[in-house]
Amino acid sequence: MANTTNAPRAKAEIGVIGGSGFYSFLDNVTEVQVDTPYGAPSDSLFLGEIAGRRVAFLPRHGRGHHLPPHRINYRANLWALRSVGARQILGPCAVGGLRAEYGPGTLLVPDQLVDRTKARAQTYFDGFPLPDGSVPNVVHVSFADPYCPVGRRIAVKAAQGRDWEPVDGGTLVVVEGPRFSTRAESKWHAAQGWSVVGMTGHPEAVLARELELCYTSLTLVTDLDAGAETGEGVSHEEVLKVFASNVDRLRTVLFDAVAELPADGERDCLCAGALTGIDTGIELP
Repeated sequence: MANTTNAPRAKAEIGVIGGSGFYSFLDNVTEVQVDTPYGAPSDSLFLGEIAGRRVAFLPRHGRGHHLPPHRINYRANLWALRSVGARQILGPCAVGGLRAEYGPGTLLVPDQLVDRTKARAQTYFDGFPLPDGSVPNVVHVSFADPYCPVGRRIAVKAAQGRDWEPVDGGTLVVVEGPRFSTRAESKWHAAQGWSVVGMTGHPEAVLARELELCYTSLTLVTDLDAGAETGEGVSHEEVLKVFASNVDRLRTVLFDAVAELPADGERDCLCAGALTGIDTGIELP
């Protein structure tokens, strides 16, 4: 059972936002409850240590998987991780493959993202006052390259080191969910040249950029999306089954990547300086 403490006493340098249960693979886990100006995150943070690095795990859908993709409080999640000190984020997620060669079990580390969501708060700079009375300014962050190049390189190398040759690069298209795509939608996504489709990669990545966090997505293909195959289409049971059969090696890759991420003071990527010279109007945690 995890110990429970308050956020001001808890510290981590790396965050992992993943499916329920990742925290259970760590020893001496501390459960941390965090309040944010944007409400409650999906769950407590679970802090532990990997290879001498302090890590905070956050179950994206809650530990009981009760939050559908469109109801996740992404702003609170990223804010909570930063508030305990995390400056680099790994975001594993399940996706559908949009090409026949990206079948179940494929690990793809995307370098691009397309947003097709409809009703998600996707910025901290919306002009609405925070509880402390501060008001965020209008801020436009650079998002041409949505993922941390350093984190991507480390994630790819970690997978290769475990004999799991990943797809290095590709486009993740994020849909609103919670339903899966129609065949027509899936065929259109594939026709655009996009690689995989998921429901949670946005706005996680852009919110991380607004907080000057390094964000790396690791997408695990659990199915060929509806228009990429014949048959009955995707089922929830199929997704869970494939994810469960790959979770141990995904966890191993994540742990290897955590060990290789640079120390906070050594970050020199575009993410670390995303707000340089910008007056945000609010104080980041």
